[in-house]
Amino acid sequence: MTQAGTTVAAAAPSAPADRLSRRRGVELFLIVLAVLLPVCGYCAVGLARNGTVPPGAAGYGAGLGVLALVAHIAVRLRAPYADPLLLPIAVLLNGLGLVLIYRLDLETPGDEAASAQLVWSTVGVGLFILVVLVLRDHRWLQRYAYLGVASALALLVMPILFPAVNGAHIWIRLGEFSIQPGEFAKVLLAVFFAAYLAANRGALAYSGRQVWRLQLPTGRVLGPVVTVWLLSVCVLVLERDLGTSLLFFGLFVVMLYVATGRTGWIAVGVLLAAAGAVAVGWLEPHVRSRFGEWLHPFASIEAGQGPGQVAQSLFSFAAGGVTGTGLGLGHSILVGFAVKSDFILATAGEELGLAGLSAIFLLYALLVERGYRAGLALRDPFGRLLAIGLASLMALQVFVIAGGVTGLIPLTGLALPFLAQGGSSVVTNWAIVALLIRVSHVARREYDGTVAP
Repeated sequence: MTQAGTTVAAAAPSAPADRLSRRRGVELFLIVLAVLLPVCGYCAVGLARNGTVPPGAAGYGAGLGVLALVAHIAVRLRAPYADPLLLPIAVLLNGLGLVLIYRLDLETPGDEAASAQLVWSTVGVGLFILVVLVLRDHRWLQRYAYLGVASALALLVMPILFPAVNGAHIWIRLGEFSIQPGEFAKVLLAVFFAAYLAANRGALAYSGRQVWRLQLPTGRVLGPVVTVWLLSVCVLVLERDLGTSLLFFGLFVVMLYVATGRTGWIAVGVLLAAAGAVAVGWLEPHVRSRFGEWLHPFASIEAGQGPGQVAQSLFSFAAGGVTGTGLGLGHSILVGFAVKSDFILATAGEELGLAGLSAIFLLYALLVERGYRAGLALRDPFGRLLAIGLASLMALQVFVIAGGVTGLIPLTGLALPFLAQGGSSVVTNWAIVALLIRVSHVARREYDGTVAP
C-alpha cells in the first residue's frame, strides 16, 4: 500500500490534467493570422487605388512576419507561460496602423510616413525582445523605482529647452530626428506609483482621518506620490501637453483606487479632473479653443470658413456607415495635418465602417482585459499594481483620443496606441506589452504551481 501510495503521489504532479497548457502553438497560429490580415489590407489599398497589388506587398508581409516570429521565439524561450493573446493583438494593431498610414501616404506624396513607422516598429519589437530576454523577474523594477521617477521627471523637463511644435513643448528635435520623452516617462511613472503604493498600501487605506465617507491617508504617507504627480502635471501644463497631463492624472487615480480599494478616490479624481480642466480652459487660450470646437464643432462651417478638424472627422465617421467605403476609398485626408496621428481613427471609421471600428476597439479591450487578468492573478502587490497600471495607461489613452475625435470629450493631443503615426509611441507601447508578457508569465506559472525559470 505504501509503495502504491508513493507511486500515485509521485505521478500526480506530472499528470497532464494538472498542468496548465503553455499555449505557445496557439500564439503562433494567432500571429500568422495577425500578419496575414494587414497584408490583405495592404493589397486591398493597392487594388482600390491603382487596380494592382502594391509591389512592396511581399516585402511588407515578410518584414512584419519576421518581426513577429522573432518576438514569438523570445517569448517561447523566456516567458513560456505568458498569455498567448498579448503578442498577436499587438502585432495585428501595429500592422493595421502601418496599412492605414501607407494608405494616407498615397494622398501626401511629399510626406511619406509608413516607412519611418516601420523602422520605429522594428525598434519597438527589438525593445520588446530585450525586455523579455533580460528582465527575468518584474519585481527587479521595484528596486529602481526612485531612479525611474527621477529619470521620468528629467524626460518631462527636457522638451522645454526646445522650440514648440504646434503650440506645445513636447518634442526634442535634432535635425531630422525627433522624440517625445513623455511617452517613455509614463512607463517610469507607472513603475514608481506601483512600487510606492505597494509598499504603503496598508497605511494608505487605514491611516489618517475620515472626511465625510473618504478615509484620507496621512500627509507623510501620501505626500511623496502626490508631489511626484503634481510636479509631472505642472511640467506638462507648462509645455501645454494637456493630453498627457490628463493621462497621468487618470493613471494616478486608478492606481490609488486599486491600492486602497476605496471607491471614494474615483469620485475625488473625477471632480478634480473636471475642476482642473475648467481652470486650464479658462486661463489657456489654446485649450479654450479646443473646448469651443468641442462645444460647437460646426461653428466654422456656419461662419463660412469650412469644416474644422473635429467636424471633418465626424463627417468621415458618418460617410463610413456600418461597413465602410473600403480601404483606399475614403476622404479622411480632408481632416488636415493630424490625419496620420491624432485623427488616424477617422480613416479607420470611414474606410472600415462601424464594424471595423468595433473590431479595433474590441482588440484594445481584450489587450487591456488580459493585462488586468494577469495583474489580479499575481500574489505580489507590486506586480498586481504594475500590470493594472500599464493596462490602464492603454485604456485611458484609447479613451481620451477616441473620445476627442468622435466629439465625446474635448480633443487632446495623444497618439492612438500602435495605430497612429509616432515613433516614441509605438516603441513605448511595445515596451508595455513586453512588461505585461513578463507579468502574465509569472502569474500563469504561479497558478500552474511550477518553478520554471
